[in-house]
Amino acid sequence: MDVLDLSRWQFGITTVYHFIFVPLTIGLSIIVAGLQTAWYRTGKAKYLRLTKFWGKLFLINFAMGVVTGIVQEFQFGMNWSEYSRFVGDIFGAPLAMEGLIAFFLESTFLGLWIFGWDKLPKKVHLATIWAAAIGTNISAYFILAANSWMQHPVGYKINEATGRAELTDIWAVLTNSTTLVTFPHVIFGAFVTAGAFLLGVSAWFLWRRREVDLFRTSTKLALVITLVASVGVMFSGHWQAQLMTEQQPMKMAAAEALWEDENGAGFSLFAIGDVENGRNVFNIEIPYGLSLLATNSLDGGVEGINDIQARYELLYGPGDYRPSIGLAYWTFRLMIGFGGLAALLALAGLWLTRKGRLPENPWFHRLAIAGIFLPFLANTMGWIFTEMGRQPWTVFGLMTTASAVSPNANVTEVALSLVGFTVVYAVLAIIEVRLLIKSIRQGPEPEGGESGATPQAGTTPALSF
Repeated sequence: MDVLDLSRWQFGITTVYHFIFVPLTIGLSIIVAGLQTAWYRTGKAKYLRLTKFWGKLFLINFAMGVVTGIVQEFQFGMNWSEYSRFVGDIFGAPLAMEGLIAFFLESTFLGLWIFGWDKLPKKVHLATIWAAAIGTNISAYFILAANSWMQHPVGYKINEATGRAELTDIWAVLTNSTTLVTFPHVIFGAFVTAGAFLLGVSAWFLWRRREVDLFRTSTKLALVITLVASVGVMFSGHWQAQLMTEQQPMKMAAAEALWEDENGAGFSLFAIGDVENGRNVFNIEIPYGLSLLATNSLDGGVEGINDIQARYELLYGPGDYRPSIGLAYWTFRLMIGFGGLAALLALAGLWLTRKGRLPENPWFHRLAIAGIFLPFLANTMGWIFTEMGRQPWTVFGLMTTASAVSPNANVTEVALSLVGFTVVYAVLAIIEVRLLIKSIRQGPEPEGGESGATPQAGTTPALSF
Protein backbone atom coordinates (compact mmCIF):
# COMPACT_ATOMS: atom_id res chain seq x y z
CA MET A 1 0.00 0.00 0.00
CA ASP A 2 1.21 3.51 -0.79
CA VAL A 3 0.55 6.78 1.05
CA LEU A 4 -2.65 7.42 -0.91
CA ASP A 5 -4.18 4.05 -0.05
CA LEU A 6 -3.23 4.30 3.63
CA SER A 7 -4.53 7.86 3.87
CA ARG A 8 -7.82 6.82 2.32
CA TRP A 9 -8.15 3.92 4.74
CA GLN A 10 -7.38 6.18 7.68
CA PHE A 11 -9.86 8.85 6.68
CA GLY A 12 -12.50 6.25 5.88
CA ILE A 13 -12.12 4.49 9.24
CA THR A 14 -12.20 7.69 11.29
CA THR A 15 -15.09 9.16 9.30
CA VAL A 16 -17.30 6.07 9.46
CA TYR A 17 -16.50 5.64 13.15
CA HIS A 18 -17.36 9.27 13.91
CA PHE A 19 -20.60 9.03 11.99
CA ILE A 20 -21.75 6.15 14.18
CA PHE A 21 -22.37 8.69 16.96
CA VAL A 22 -23.66 11.62 14.91
CA PRO A 23 -27.15 10.39 13.89
CA LEU A 24 -27.95 9.15 17.39
CA THR A 25 -26.87 12.49 18.86
CA ILE A 26 -28.99 14.46 16.38
CA GLY A 27 -32.10 12.36 16.93
CA LEU A 28 -31.79 12.04 20.71
CA SER A 29 -31.27 15.78 21.16
CA ILE A 30 -34.73 16.56 19.75
CA ILE A 31 -36.37 13.61 21.52
CA VAL A 32 -34.96 14.62 24.91
CA ALA A 33 -36.06 18.21 24.33
CA GLY A 34 -39.52 16.97 23.38
CA LEU A 35 -39.80 14.82 26.51
CA GLN A 36 -38.80 17.72 28.72
CA THR A 37 -41.37 19.89 26.95
CA ALA A 38 -44.01 17.25 27.73
CA TRP A 39 -43.00 17.39 31.40
CA TYR A 40 -43.07 21.19 31.39
CA ARG A 41 -46.57 21.26 29.90
CA THR A 42 -48.12 18.39 31.90
CA GLY A 43 -46.09 18.18 35.09
CA LYS A 44 -46.23 14.37 34.83
CA ALA A 45 -43.34 12.67 36.60
CA LYS A 46 -42.96 9.99 33.91
CA TYR A 47 -41.83 12.57 31.35
CA LEU A 48 -39.26 13.95 33.78
CA ARG A 49 -37.88 10.47 34.46
CA LEU A 50 -37.70 9.69 30.73
CA THR A 51 -36.00 13.04 30.06
CA LYS A 52 -33.32 12.30 32.63
CA PHE A 53 -32.83 8.70 31.52
CA TRP A 54 -32.53 9.35 27.79
CA GLY A 55 -30.67 12.59 28.51
CA LYS A 56 -27.92 10.65 30.24
CA LEU A 57 -27.51 8.34 27.23
CA PHE A 58 -27.57 11.34 24.91
CA LEU A 59 -24.74 13.01 26.82
CA ILE A 60 -22.54 9.90 26.74
CA ASN A 61 -22.99 9.65 22.98
CA PHE A 62 -22.50 13.39 22.45
CA ALA A 63 -19.17 13.34 24.29
CA MET A 64 -17.88 10.47 22.17
CA GLY A 65 -18.95 12.22 18.98
CA VAL A 66 -17.03 15.37 19.91
CA VAL A 67 -13.85 13.43 20.69
CA THR A 68 -13.91 11.42 17.46
CA GLY A 69 -14.82 14.42 15.32
CA ILE A 70 -11.72 16.39 16.30
CA VAL A 71 -9.43 13.80 14.70
CA GLN A 72 -11.01 14.28 11.27
CA GLU A 73 -10.09 17.95 11.07
CA PHE A 74 -6.44 17.26 11.90
CA GLN A 75 -6.24 14.88 8.94
CA PHE A 76 -6.90 17.66 6.45
CA GLY A 77 -3.51 19.10 7.33
CA MET A 78 -1.72 15.81 8.01
CA ASN A 79 -2.69 13.56 5.11
CA TRP A 80 -4.55 15.86 2.73
CA SER A 81 -2.59 19.10 2.67
CA GLU A 82 -2.95 19.51 -1.10
CA TYR A 83 -6.69 19.30 -0.71
CA SER A 84 -6.62 21.85 2.11
CA ARG A 85 -4.45 24.18 0.02
CA PHE A 86 -6.73 23.87 -3.00
CA VAL A 87 -10.14 24.28 -1.32
CA GLY A 88 -9.36 25.70 2.13
CA ASP A 89 -10.84 29.08 1.21
CA ILE A 90 -14.21 27.41 0.51
CA PHE A 91 -14.30 24.27 2.63
CA GLY A 92 -13.13 26.17 5.69
CA ALA A 93 -16.00 28.68 5.59
CA PRO A 94 -18.90 26.35 6.58
CA LEU A 95 -16.61 24.53 9.03
CA ALA A 96 -15.77 27.84 10.71
CA MET A 97 -19.44 28.75 10.86
CA GLU A 98 -20.19 25.34 12.38
CA GLY A 99 -17.65 25.97 15.12
CA LEU A 100 -18.59 29.61 15.82
CA ILE A 101 -22.37 29.24 15.64
CA ALA A 102 -23.53 25.64 15.97
CA PHE A 103 -20.96 24.20 18.33
CA PHE A 104 -21.25 27.31 20.51
CA LEU A 105 -24.98 26.63 20.89
CA GLU A 106 -24.40 22.95 21.55
CA SER A 107 -21.62 23.20 24.10
CA THR A 108 -22.76 26.33 25.95
CA PHE A 109 -26.42 25.49 26.33
CA LEU A 110 -25.79 21.81 26.94
CA GLY A 111 -23.61 22.83 29.87
CA LEU A 112 -26.38 25.07 31.17
CA TRP A 113 -28.84 22.21 30.78
CA ILE A 114 -26.65 19.75 32.70
CA PHE A 115 -25.88 22.02 35.63
CA GLY A 116 -29.00 24.18 35.63
CA TRP A 117 -31.73 21.79 36.74
CA ASP A 118 -32.05 23.19 40.25
CA LYS A 119 -30.65 26.64 39.44
CA LEU A 120 -32.58 27.95 36.42
CA PRO A 121 -36.29 28.73 36.09
CA LYS A 122 -38.18 25.84 34.56
CA LYS A 123 -38.93 27.63 31.28
CA VAL A 124 -35.36 28.91 30.90
CA HIS A 125 -33.97 25.46 31.58
CA LEU A 126 -36.24 23.99 28.92
CA ALA A 127 -34.97 26.60 26.47
CA THR A 128 -31.37 25.46 27.06
CA ILE A 129 -32.00 21.90 25.82
CA TRP A 130 -33.87 23.22 22.79
CA ALA A 131 -30.98 25.59 22.02
CA ALA A 132 -28.53 22.69 22.29
CA ALA A 133 -30.73 20.48 20.09
CA ILE A 134 -31.12 23.22 17.47
CA GLY A 135 -27.36 23.77 17.57
CA THR A 136 -26.79 20.07 16.94
CA ASN A 137 -28.97 20.17 13.84
CA ILE A 138 -27.42 23.42 12.58
CA SER A 139 -24.02 21.80 13.04
CA ALA A 140 -25.12 18.95 10.78
CA TYR A 141 -26.25 21.43 8.16
CA PHE A 142 -22.91 23.25 7.98
CA ILE A 143 -20.97 19.98 7.81
CA LEU A 144 -23.22 18.71 5.05
CA ALA A 145 -22.83 22.01 3.18
CA ALA A 146 -19.06 21.49 3.20
CA ASN A 147 -19.39 17.89 2.06
CA SER A 148 -21.98 18.77 -0.59
CA TRP A 149 -19.55 21.24 -2.11
CA MET A 150 -17.20 18.32 -2.73
CA GLN A 151 -20.05 16.47 -4.44
CA HIS A 152 -21.28 19.47 -6.45
CA PRO A 153 -18.96 22.53 -6.42
CA VAL A 154 -20.76 25.91 -6.60
CA GLY A 155 -20.03 29.53 -5.63
CA TYR A 156 -16.31 29.51 -6.50
CA LYS A 157 -13.72 30.49 -9.06
CA ILE A 158 -10.28 29.08 -9.84
CA ASN A 159 -7.43 31.52 -9.32
CA GLU A 160 -5.09 30.73 -12.19
CA ALA A 161 -2.16 32.44 -10.50
CA THR A 162 -2.31 30.39 -7.30
CA GLY A 163 -4.06 27.30 -8.62
CA ARG A 164 -6.59 27.50 -5.78
CA ALA A 165 -10.36 27.46 -5.65
CA GLU A 166 -11.63 30.70 -4.10
CA LEU A 167 -15.01 31.43 -2.56
CA THR A 168 -17.18 33.88 -4.48
CA ASP A 169 -20.66 33.23 -3.06
CA ILE A 170 -21.11 31.77 0.43
CA TRP A 171 -24.87 31.81 -0.03
CA ALA A 172 -24.54 29.54 -3.07
CA VAL A 173 -22.47 27.14 -0.97
CA LEU A 174 -24.98 27.11 1.88
CA THR A 175 -27.97 26.68 -0.46
CA ASN A 176 -26.32 24.14 -2.72
CA SER A 177 -29.02 21.92 -4.22
CA THR A 178 -27.08 18.89 -3.00
CA THR A 179 -27.18 20.19 0.57
CA LEU A 180 -30.90 20.91 0.38
CA VAL A 181 -31.73 17.27 -0.44
CA THR A 182 -28.98 15.66 1.66
CA PHE A 183 -29.84 17.47 4.91
CA PRO A 184 -33.42 16.17 5.28
CA HIS A 185 -32.24 12.69 4.29
CA VAL A 186 -29.60 12.71 7.02
CA ILE A 187 -31.99 14.17 9.62
CA PHE A 188 -34.68 11.60 8.88
CA GLY A 189 -32.01 8.91 9.10
CA ALA A 190 -30.96 10.31 12.47
CA PHE A 191 -34.51 10.01 13.78
CA VAL A 192 -34.73 6.42 12.53
CA THR A 193 -31.48 5.73 14.43
CA ALA A 194 -32.69 7.39 17.62
CA GLY A 195 -36.12 5.76 17.32
CA ALA A 196 -34.63 2.28 16.91
CA PHE A 197 -32.34 2.95 19.87
CA LEU A 198 -35.33 3.98 22.03
CA LEU A 199 -37.26 0.94 20.87
CA GLY A 200 -34.46 -1.53 21.57
CA VAL A 201 -33.69 -0.20 25.03
CA SER A 202 -37.39 0.03 25.91
CA ALA A 203 -37.91 -3.54 24.69
CA TRP A 204 -35.17 -4.71 27.04
CA PHE A 205 -37.00 -3.19 30.01
CA LEU A 206 -40.31 -4.68 28.89
CA TRP A 207 -38.66 -8.06 28.41
CA ARG A 208 -37.26 -7.88 31.94
CA ARG A 209 -40.63 -6.58 33.26
CA ARG A 210 -38.96 -3.48 34.69
CA GLU A 211 -40.67 -0.08 34.70
CA VAL A 212 -43.33 -1.41 32.35
CA ASP A 213 -45.63 1.61 32.58
CA LEU A 214 -42.77 4.03 31.97
CA PHE A 215 -41.35 2.20 28.97
CA ARG A 216 -44.81 1.62 27.54
CA THR A 217 -44.75 5.35 26.76
CA SER A 218 -41.20 5.15 25.49
CA THR A 219 -41.99 2.19 23.24
CA LYS A 220 -44.97 3.85 21.55
CA LEU A 221 -42.96 7.04 21.01
CA ALA A 222 -40.08 5.03 19.51
CA LEU A 223 -42.33 3.11 17.12
CA VAL A 224 -44.01 6.26 15.78
CA ILE A 225 -40.71 8.12 15.38
CA THR A 226 -39.04 5.19 13.61
CA LEU A 227 -41.86 4.58 11.15
CA VAL A 228 -42.55 8.25 10.31
CA ALA A 229 -38.83 8.97 9.91
CA SER A 230 -38.43 5.87 7.72
CA VAL A 231 -41.07 7.24 5.35
CA GLY A 232 -39.16 10.54 5.34
CA VAL A 233 -35.94 8.68 4.51
CA MET A 234 -37.60 6.98 1.54
CA PHE A 235 -38.99 10.17 0.02
CA SER A 236 -35.84 12.26 0.65
CA GLY A 237 -33.70 9.39 -0.69
CA HIS A 238 -35.81 9.37 -3.86
CA TRP A 239 -35.17 13.09 -4.38
CA GLN A 240 -31.49 12.58 -3.63
CA ALA A 241 -31.25 9.79 -6.20
CA GLN A 242 -32.79 12.04 -8.85
CA LEU A 243 -30.32 14.83 -8.15
CA MET A 244 -27.44 12.35 -8.08
CA THR A 245 -28.48 11.09 -11.52
CA GLU A 246 -28.18 14.63 -12.81
CA GLN A 247 -25.02 15.73 -10.99
CA GLN A 248 -23.04 12.48 -10.63
CA PRO A 249 -24.39 10.05 -13.22
CA MET A 250 -21.41 7.71 -12.79
CA LYS A 251 -22.31 7.16 -9.14
CA MET A 252 -25.89 6.21 -9.99
CA ALA A 253 -24.77 3.98 -12.86
CA ALA A 254 -22.30 2.20 -10.55
CA ALA A 255 -24.99 1.78 -7.89
CA GLU A 256 -27.11 -0.10 -10.45
CA ALA A 257 -24.33 -1.80 -12.45
CA LEU A 258 -25.83 -0.14 -15.53
CA TRP A 259 -23.17 -0.33 -18.23
CA GLU A 260 -24.81 1.32 -21.25
CA ASP A 261 -27.13 4.31 -21.66
CA GLU A 262 -30.68 3.03 -21.47
CA ASN A 263 -34.25 4.26 -21.67
CA GLY A 264 -36.66 2.43 -19.39
CA ALA A 265 -33.82 1.05 -17.27
CA GLY A 266 -34.61 -1.63 -14.70
CA PHE A 267 -33.73 -1.54 -11.00
CA SER A 268 -31.19 -4.29 -10.35
CA LEU A 269 -31.92 -6.66 -7.46
CA PHE A 270 -28.93 -8.96 -7.88
CA ALA A 271 -26.19 -8.78 -10.46
CA ILE A 272 -22.91 -10.51 -11.23
CA GLY A 273 -20.70 -8.19 -13.20
CA ASP A 274 -17.72 -8.53 -15.51
CA VAL A 275 -16.03 -5.23 -14.70
CA GLU A 276 -13.07 -5.80 -17.03
CA ASN A 277 -15.34 -6.15 -20.06
CA GLY A 278 -17.96 -3.68 -18.82
CA ARG A 279 -21.02 -5.90 -18.73
CA ASN A 280 -23.25 -7.99 -16.46
CA VAL A 281 -22.98 -11.76 -16.61
CA PHE A 282 -26.21 -12.16 -14.63
CA ASN A 283 -28.83 -9.64 -13.54
CA ILE A 284 -32.26 -9.85 -11.88
CA GLU A 285 -34.10 -6.54 -12.10
CA ILE A 286 -37.42 -4.81 -11.65
CA PRO A 287 -38.42 -3.57 -15.13
CA TYR A 288 -38.36 0.23 -15.49
CA GLY A 289 -37.56 0.60 -11.77
CA LEU A 290 -34.36 2.62 -12.15
CA SER A 291 -35.86 5.03 -14.68
CA LEU A 292 -38.79 5.61 -12.34
CA LEU A 293 -36.46 6.19 -9.38
CA ALA A 294 -34.09 8.46 -11.28
CA THR A 295 -36.42 10.38 -13.59
CA ASN A 296 -40.02 9.83 -12.36
CA SER A 297 -40.73 8.30 -15.76
CA LEU A 298 -40.96 4.65 -16.81
CA ASP A 299 -39.12 5.30 -20.07
CA GLY A 300 -36.70 7.96 -18.74
CA GLY A 301 -33.10 7.83 -19.93
CA VAL A 302 -30.30 6.82 -17.52
CA GLU A 303 -26.63 7.03 -18.46
CA GLY A 304 -24.46 3.90 -18.29
CA ILE A 305 -20.94 3.36 -16.95
CA ASN A 306 -19.22 2.71 -20.30
CA ASP A 307 -20.81 5.69 -22.03
CA ILE A 308 -20.08 8.03 -19.10
CA GLN A 309 -16.46 6.83 -19.02
CA ALA A 310 -16.05 7.68 -22.70
CA ARG A 311 -17.59 11.12 -22.21
CA TYR A 312 -15.44 11.84 -19.13
CA GLU A 313 -12.27 10.94 -21.04
CA LEU A 314 -13.17 13.56 -23.62
CA LEU A 315 -14.05 16.10 -20.89
CA TYR A 316 -11.31 15.50 -18.31
CA GLY A 317 -8.60 13.65 -20.25
CA PRO A 318 -7.41 10.03 -20.17
CA GLY A 319 -8.04 8.06 -16.98
CA ASP A 320 -10.38 5.64 -15.24
CA TYR A 321 -13.33 7.59 -13.89
CA ARG A 322 -15.20 4.57 -12.55
CA PRO A 323 -15.52 3.99 -8.78
CA SER A 324 -15.38 0.49 -7.32
CA ILE A 325 -18.46 -0.89 -9.05
CA GLY A 326 -18.99 -3.79 -6.66
CA LEU A 327 -18.63 -1.59 -3.58
CA ALA A 328 -21.03 1.05 -4.91
CA TYR A 329 -23.54 -1.60 -6.01
CA TRP A 330 -23.67 -3.51 -2.71
CA THR A 331 -23.44 -0.60 -0.27
CA PHE A 332 -26.41 0.98 -2.06
CA ARG A 333 -28.44 -2.18 -1.59
CA LEU A 334 -27.37 -2.79 1.97
CA MET A 335 -28.26 0.81 2.85
CA ILE A 336 -31.78 0.30 1.49
CA GLY A 337 -32.09 -3.18 2.99
CA PHE A 338 -31.07 -2.30 6.54
CA GLY A 339 -33.23 0.83 6.50
CA GLY A 340 -36.20 -1.13 5.17
CA LEU A 341 -35.88 -3.74 7.92
CA ALA A 342 -35.96 -0.99 10.56
CA ALA A 343 -39.17 0.37 9.04
CA LEU A 344 -40.77 -3.09 8.96
CA LEU A 345 -39.83 -3.66 12.60
CA ALA A 346 -41.52 -0.39 13.58
CA LEU A 347 -44.60 -1.26 11.52
CA ALA A 348 -44.83 -4.68 13.20
CA GLY A 349 -44.45 -3.05 16.61
CA LEU A 350 -47.27 -0.60 15.95
CA TRP A 351 -49.50 -3.49 14.91
CA LEU A 352 -48.70 -5.35 18.13
CA THR A 353 -49.40 -2.25 20.25
CA ARG A 354 -52.77 -1.41 18.71
CA LYS A 355 -55.69 -0.77 21.10
CA GLY A 356 -53.33 0.03 23.94
CA ARG A 357 -51.65 -3.37 24.04
CA LEU A 358 -47.94 -4.04 24.54
CA PRO A 359 -45.86 -6.53 22.54
CA GLU A 360 -45.65 -9.50 24.90
CA ASN A 361 -43.82 -11.93 22.63
CA PRO A 362 -40.18 -12.29 23.72
CA TRP A 363 -39.26 -12.74 20.08
CA PHE A 364 -40.32 -9.18 19.34
CA HIS A 365 -38.30 -7.96 22.30
CA ARG A 366 -35.23 -9.76 20.97
CA LEU A 367 -35.79 -8.46 17.47
CA ALA A 368 -36.21 -4.90 18.77
CA ILE A 369 -32.96 -5.14 20.71
CA ALA A 370 -31.13 -6.47 17.65
CA GLY A 371 -32.88 -3.81 15.57
CA ILE A 372 -30.85 -1.12 17.33
CA PHE A 373 -28.03 -1.92 14.91
CA LEU A 374 -30.08 -1.69 11.69
CA PRO A 375 -30.03 2.13 11.25
CA PHE A 376 -26.35 2.29 12.23
CA LEU A 377 -25.56 -0.22 9.50
CA ALA A 378 -27.77 1.65 7.00
CA ASN A 379 -26.07 4.97 7.83
CA THR A 380 -22.63 3.43 7.47
CA MET A 381 -23.45 1.84 4.12
CA GLY A 382 -24.94 5.12 2.94
CA TRP A 383 -21.85 7.16 3.75
CA ILE A 384 -19.50 4.58 2.22
CA PHE A 385 -21.60 4.67 -0.95
CA THR A 386 -21.73 8.47 -0.99
CA GLU A 387 -17.98 8.94 -0.60
CA MET A 388 -16.65 5.91 -2.48
CA GLY A 389 -19.14 6.39 -5.30
CA ARG A 390 -17.59 9.81 -5.98
CA GLN A 391 -14.14 8.35 -6.66
CA PRO A 392 -11.73 9.05 -8.25
CA TRP A 393 -12.73 12.60 -7.34
CA THR A 394 -12.19 14.37 -4.04
CA VAL A 395 -13.92 17.46 -5.44
CA PHE A 396 -16.09 16.28 -8.29
CA GLY A 397 -14.76 17.46 -11.63
CA LEU A 398 -12.02 19.62 -10.07
CA MET A 399 -9.61 17.53 -8.02
CA THR A 400 -8.87 13.83 -7.93
CA THR A 401 -8.17 12.02 -4.69
CA ALA A 402 -4.67 11.15 -5.89
CA SER A 403 -3.93 14.89 -6.28
CA ALA A 404 -5.23 15.74 -2.80
CA VAL A 405 -2.83 13.68 -0.68
CA SER A 406 0.03 15.37 1.22
CA PRO A 407 3.23 15.22 -0.88
CA ASN A 408 5.55 15.01 2.13
CA ALA A 409 3.70 12.26 4.01
CA ASN A 410 5.38 8.86 3.98
CA VAL A 411 4.11 5.32 4.38
CA THR A 412 5.60 4.84 7.85
CA GLU A 413 4.02 7.98 9.30
CA VAL A 414 0.58 7.28 7.89
CA ALA A 415 0.72 3.58 8.83
CA LEU A 416 1.67 4.39 12.43
CA SER A 417 -1.08 6.99 12.78
CA LEU A 418 -3.57 4.60 11.17
CA VAL A 419 -2.73 1.87 13.66
CA GLY A 420 -2.74 4.37 16.53
CA PHE A 421 -6.14 5.82 15.65
CA THR A 422 -7.62 2.35 15.14
CA VAL A 423 -6.44 1.17 18.55
CA VAL A 424 -7.60 4.35 20.29
CA TYR A 425 -10.98 4.16 18.58
CA ALA A 426 -11.36 0.52 19.59
CA VAL A 427 -10.73 1.51 23.21
CA LEU A 428 -13.23 4.38 22.92
CA ALA A 429 -15.81 1.97 21.49
CA ILE A 430 -15.42 -0.31 24.49
CA ILE A 431 -15.76 2.65 26.86
CA GLU A 432 -18.86 3.93 25.04
CA VAL A 433 -20.59 0.56 25.07
CA ARG A 434 -19.74 -0.08 28.73
CA LEU A 435 -21.03 3.34 29.77
CA LEU A 436 -24.25 2.92 27.83
CA ILE A 437 -24.88 -0.59 29.13
CA LYS A 438 -24.13 0.48 32.71
CA SER A 439 -26.51 3.44 32.46
CA ILE A 440 -29.23 1.34 30.87
CA ARG A 441 -28.96 -1.37 33.52
CA GLN A 442 -29.19 1.25 36.26
CA GLY A 443 -32.45 2.36 34.70
CA PRO A 444 -34.34 5.59 35.34
CA GLU A 445 -34.14 7.36 38.67
CA PRO A 446 -36.83 6.33 41.15
CA GLU A 447 -39.92 8.48 41.00
CA GLY A 448 -39.30 11.54 43.14
CA GLY A 449 -35.53 11.45 42.60
CA GLU A 450 -32.95 10.83 45.28
CA SER A 451 -34.84 12.82 47.88
CA GLY A 452 -37.88 10.58 47.45
CA ALA A 453 -40.19 13.56 46.97
CA THR A 454 -42.53 13.47 44.04
CA PRO A 455 -41.81 16.45 41.78
CA GLN A 456 -44.68 18.87 41.47
CA ALA A 457 -45.52 20.96 38.48
CA GLY A 458 -43.47 24.14 38.62
CA THR A 459 -40.57 22.60 40.59
CA THR A 460 -37.20 21.65 39.13
CA PRO A 461 -35.54 18.63 40.73
CA ALA A 462 -31.79 18.09 40.41
CA LEU A 463 -30.50 15.95 37.56
CA SER A 464 -27.93 13.36 38.61
CA PHE A 465 -25.38 12.39 35.98
